[in-house]
Amino acid sequence: CSHNKTKKSSCDKPKPGATSGGCAFEGSQIALFPYADVVHLVHSPATCIGASWETRATPTSYTGENNTVTGYCTDVTTNDIIFGGHTKLEASIEYLVEHKKPKGIFVYETCVTAMIGDDMDNVCSRMQEKHGIPVVVIHSPGFVGGKNLGSRLGAESVLHQLIGTKEPETIHPYGINLIGEYNVTGDMWQYVPLLEKIGIKVVSTLAGDGRLENIQMAHTAKLNVIVCAKSLISLTRKMQEKYNIPYISISFYGKRDTTNAIMSIVNAFGDEALIQKAKEVIQEEEAKLEEALIPYRKILEGKKAILNTGGNKSWSIASALQDIGIDVIATSVKKATLEDKEIAAQYVKILITDPGTEQAKLIDEHNVDILLAGGRSLYTAIKKKVAFVDVNQEKKVSYGAYNGLVNLAKDVCCAVNNKVFKIVGNPEPWTIT
Repeated sequence: CSHNKTKKSSCDKPKPGATSGGCAFEGSQIALFPYADVVHLVHSPATCIGASWETRATPTSYTGENNTVTGYCTDVTTNDIIFGGHTKLEASIEYLVEHKKPKGIFVYETCVTAMIGDDMDNVCSRMQEKHGIPVVVIHSPGFVGGKNLGSRLGAESVLHQLIGTKEPETIHPYGINLIGEYNVTGDMWQYVPLLEKIGIKVVSTLAGDGRLENIQMAHTAKLNVIVCAKSLISLTRKMQEKYNIPYISISFYGKRDTTNAIMSIVNAFGDEALIQKAKEVIQEEEAKLEEALIPYRKILEGKKAILNTGGNKSWSIASALQDIGIDVIATSVKKATLEDKEIAAQYVKILITDPGTEQAKLIDEHNVDILLAGGRSLYTAIKKKVAFVDVNQEKKVSYGAYNGLVNLAKDVCCAVNNKVFKIVGNPEPWTIT
């Protein structure tokens, strides 16, 4: 993060059992599987894919076969552990090239294949040379750390093996890379048209609605824009060192942050005509937004909320809620970086460090009307008889940029007016004496 004056060699080592459900392997998947034109092959026993594959709604505009919705696995068995799984890996790649004809293949190393020492780099380099398509190895076995480290390892695999391997016909003077934008429920589709209207071109994304060919040309962009994943700041630093590309970190949640994000991008280029065009587009979009929010603000006026999410959403969604007239009592910073905590403190007075114990108490103390969190907090909302909205990756619609703020206002209004939360929170009739 920006507050770190020196580089860390790696993330903090996990405690035994702490990586369950959030290991480095899963983190690398999250960072890379939105690439729909490549096949994602996991070199592991079948159980490593489990039910975690494609848990996020990351839509794509790719017109070919969308490979993110299907998991591929080499199905390493006991015999492979004893004699080596490289033969099965090679056969799996051959099968995928013949039957799926992808533009590239991402091969993920896991705990088992890392422990038995399969030479995946050798196999994949031979397959790449034989078939003439990129075969990228992602060394992210689960035991090396948590999801953030896995995201970083996945991104750096792309940096070392893909970025800079192809040159475009022309280089756009205002080209940017969107880093850490996964297009969950189509978030990036809310603001990319605005950037294009201003005159900014998205060269590549890591990895929402991404294309293999575009990420190969990411080195030609003039600016890296970190949208969400702070774990990928190491990637932008290395690209700055290698390709002299500066970077900024922004958020596209809420009216204020979307406006600030657009202005931060155009100010980074320093072109007066571009800045003026951005101001015109912002003025037009904000006027439409204010008109659309009028009926929702009447319903939400005076409502109190608690926010329990992670990363920069701990403050960016708080900002969005305030933009629609909600009083945000507290926000969780358990999964936030120090920089995110400092920003969150500017938006919200109470910062929750242990949601498990503090969340329910704050709902009672402040007479909160709505809880916005991930699915695991639904029980707390039901128990406390308050409305609930899922704002994590399980959400069904986009809350990004100006139009997304209208969607957020709609969902919050529907939840607040939904009587089911109070009904299901009542004791069962047969338990009442």
